[in-house]
Amino acid sequence: MFNQIVRFWRRKDTENCAEAEVNELIKRIDKNKLPCHIAIIMDGNGRWALRRGLTRSYGHRAGIEALRDVVRICSELGIGFLTLYAFSTENWKRPQEEIDILMNLLVEYFYKEIDELCENGVRVHPIGRLAELPASARKAIDMAVQRTRENKGLTMNLAFNYGGRNEIVDAVRAIAAKLVNGTLRIEQISEKVISDHLYTAGQPDPDLLIRPSGDLRISNFLLWQLAYTEFWFSSVMWPDFRRIHILQALVDYQQRERRFGGLNKGT
Repeated sequence: MFNQIVRFWRRKDTENCAEAEVNELIKRIDKNKLPCHIAIIMDGNGRWALRRGLTRSYGHRAGIEALRDVVRICSELGIGFLTLYAFSTENWKRPQEEIDILMNLLVEYFYKEIDELCENGVRVHPIGRLAELPASARKAIDMAVQRTRENKGLTMNLAFNYGGRNEIVDAVRAIAAKLVNGTLRIEQISEKVISDHLYTAGQPDPDLLIRPSGDLRISNFLLWQLAYTEFWFSSVMWPDFRRIHILQALVDYQQRERRFGGLNKGT
């Protein structure tokens, strides 16, 4: 009993310290210099679970809480766009049991969270080759899109069955089709034309990319859009990722000078 009491108070002390740090970080953030678009590679679910002697499915389920908290804080801060890398085209190589769990979690997430998403003004915008998803997943995505289509707050791009190279291939095919039918001329092809045929057409490129779990790569994510994005890496596994980590990333981001190929001020 004594040990249980000690663990309880240690947990409470940790929570209190985290809350104090969150409040301090919020004070340091300049609301006028927030990124318009944040992209996140949600990574580390499986390793998080295995380190605890659990199956990978527990990690994926635990990651839902991180997703919920991150969407909330981005909505509260007034971030315009949040792109979340949930399931890549390469993830089909995983065991079928794990794939089924991920698909079921997608369905569960949307049906459980749709009311809160609407209350917070979040608009769901899925990106990827959605036609290849199971019928239940497509149905849940369609429901979320329809329920949130008039919302004016945060746009949540959920990248599911997404691959950066596939996105560029799809854009090239769409442009080529216009060349063939005469609605577009070769000399009209520009960076804007290409951007307008990506899954994120009409949206600003990400200002900040966040990758938890300790890996230092972009994993075929938003290959065109990340040209001048600031990167922020963390060793924290996705299931443990919370608003405090988003705030840490934002504080770091606001200390950087974005030059877009130009020179430092005063240089």
